[in-house]
Amino acid sequence: MCCFVGTYECGFTKGTVRHIAKAYLSVARLPDTIQITTDPITGDCSDKEPTQSINVAMTTTVLKTNNIYTVRWIYSGVTSGNLTPTVDTTGKNYLYKFTVTIPCKQVPTPQMVNVTFENDIKQIKNAYVVIPVIYGGAKFCKEEIKDGDFWPKTPTGDTAVNKTCPPGRVGYKTRTCVGTTWDDVFFFCVNEQLDKISNAADSFLKGMGATEDVALDIFGGLQNNTEGGGDGDNDNIADLSASILVLDMMAQASKNVPLGEKVLPSFVNAASNMLNKTWTKVNQTFVHNMSANYLESIEGLVHNIAVNMSVIDSTYSTPNLDLKYCAGDDCNVEVFGINVNLNKSGGIMKTVGVKNIMQKLRNTYKSSTSTDLLVSTTLENNSDSNIVIKMQFQATAGDNQVPNCVFWDTQNRDWADSGCRVVSDVSSNHSGVFCECTHLTSFSVLMARGDVSSEALDVITYVGLSISIVSLIIFLIIEYLVWAAVIKTKLSHYRHTCMVNIAFFLLLADICFLASSNPPILSTDMCLAMTIAKHLFFTTKFCWMFCLSVFMYFSSLVGYIVPILIVGSSYVYYRYTNKPYHNSKTCWLTYERLLVGSLHAFLLPIGTILLSNIFSMGVVIADEKDTAKSIIKVILVLAPVFGVTWSIGFCLVFFNSQNPMYPFFNYTFTIINSFQGLFVLLTGFMSEQKVKDELYKIVFGAKGSSDSTKNLTSTMYTKDK
Repeated sequence: MCCFVGTYECGFTKGTVRHIAKAYLSVARLPDTIQITTDPITGDCSDKEPTQSINVAMTTTVLKTNNIYTVRWIYSGVTSGNLTPTVDTTGKNYLYKFTVTIPCKQVPTPQMVNVTFENDIKQIKNAYVVIPVIYGGAKFCKEEIKDGDFWPKTPTGDTAVNKTCPPGRVGYKTRTCVGTTWDDVFFFCVNEQLDKISNAADSFLKGMGATEDVALDIFGGLQNNTEGGGDGDNDNIADLSASILVLDMMAQASKNVPLGEKVLPSFVNAASNMLNKTWTKVNQTFVHNMSANYLESIEGLVHNIAVNMSVIDSTYSTPNLDLKYCAGDDCNVEVFGINVNLNKSGGIMKTVGVKNIMQKLRNTYKSSTSTDLLVSTTLENNSDSNIVIKMQFQATAGDNQVPNCVFWDTQNRDWADSGCRVVSDVSSNHSGVFCECTHLTSFSVLMARGDVSSEALDVITYVGLSISIVSLIIFLIIEYLVWAAVIKTKLSHYRHTCMVNIAFFLLLADICFLASSNPPILSTDMCLAMTIAKHLFFTTKFCWMFCLSVFMYFSSLVGYIVPILIVGSSYVYYRYTNKPYHNSKTCWLTYERLLVGSLHAFLLPIGTILLSNIFSMGVVIADEKDTAKSIIKVILVLAPVFGVTWSIGFCLVFFNSQNPMYPFFNYTFTIINSFQGLFVLLTGFMSEQKVKDELYKIVFGAKGSSDSTKNLTSTMYTKDK
């Protein structure tokens, strides 16, 4: 029973009169852990007809308490009545037993059995188990005994669970059936003492007995259990995974439960011990997730554990962690030989250096290699918005290597460089790599091949977009001035309507691009709004380009409604599937890998439109049989307004950044598309004689030159009148 249950008495005294009131408090709880076992573990229908069925005995186990539960099981939409418990042989657990009948007719959905526990105030907790079923003709792995453990017959693609562990360990082992072959055994058997510490941390996170003394016991136990090694690599990984889970739970709890500096020695020692372990016998994805969880937990605990000013100069140094504090306005500390400097107004800077972690973290940063050390810096009791942190890494670049100052992006769980730059490096100063960043998190240096500087591209982008914005405004003014004179037919009205919409939405997109060019200064909501706006305006521009290349009567639907549907459905999908729609570091759509990421909600529609527009250009070129000069004119006129130059951008998606052609495509794409507004002005104005004549009359008040010159752009639809 929970420690809060009992009779509470409250009294107060006035003079000689004492008033007393009593009340009994009961606590409605739900089971902490619900365990479900099945017999047999795998349903075998391989020798049965689809009309037959099999019975599976189910046992649900929970800790025995005085709480009264309503327990039901649900299978295939059918809910049972209330189950009556029995007590196991130890007298410590309740057992709820029932039998489920599973038909042997194959179904596409898993055979899932749910068990629900409902307390007396209608709160519910669920647990479920998926029963693997081998149907007739299906592939499966034969039952096998390996290292004394029994693995039952299991259908391909399913994972069998064995709940036998060596003495002194609790948990389970798993093994996946691939085709007709068993995969390696994966061990989750954890040291019994470490399992108790994990349960204590779970209770601490839930607020049960969450005091600083309890936290000290948890960190102390964790320190003792992480010293030395396990019985083997498998035990190391199981214990290491459980230890990192304890750090993660304590980091979450420390947001709400005050923790002081007396927990620091055991916490730092325990965290350091974990990095002495052998992180092997598991795949790289598992190692990456463990190391990312470890790093985020360390950073959270260092930030949340409060320290007194009297011990602010204390140092907590271990073989793998070096923790330093600074409370002055001009802080300068050194961890593992890395000098960290931060100018601030008040607050406490907390800096921890970490060894033996860099090689465990995933690194997809431009074919770079990681250095040996990582620095995590946090700032407590300070609300400065303009933070500049300077770090000196003792890193040495090899031949043809360029240092990159990077930070750990916790959202994408990868290295990024937004807000960080190299101030100087070994090529100009033999003291190491100097980094400067405008935010606080975990930092390091990665050595990449070749020049990865983007300053030249930034300058080209800003200059090009500025010229484009001015050009598009001029274009829209010209269209306004000559509209009445040049719009004489439905065809000319259609063409100029498309051109005005292309220019207008390209103008809005360029403005939003410039407005979001410095994401760190934008709020979260503003960054999201800019991402949606750019996605919508660029998509709308391309839809009108499509309308221009293919004459259609429902152009308004394609030009206005389709982009809204594309962007709206994309945002709703990523919002309600809990997947990131945008990257807050870039204020643009996310790209994880090919066909994964919200960027494809932009690339796929745009790619389809570009292919259509390129085909339309081909039709016009095929019609121009007179001279090569005519073909060149068509390409120069139609490529910008059809957005064909954007096709170069697809090369950036498919080419690795280390490909020799990548810089060429990167610079070409940036130059051509940054100045697209200028190209639209030149082609929209210079390619149509009527527009030039009318503008000439407006400017000089005279009749323009002969309009017998062929309107080149209109030839893609028909010969002009």
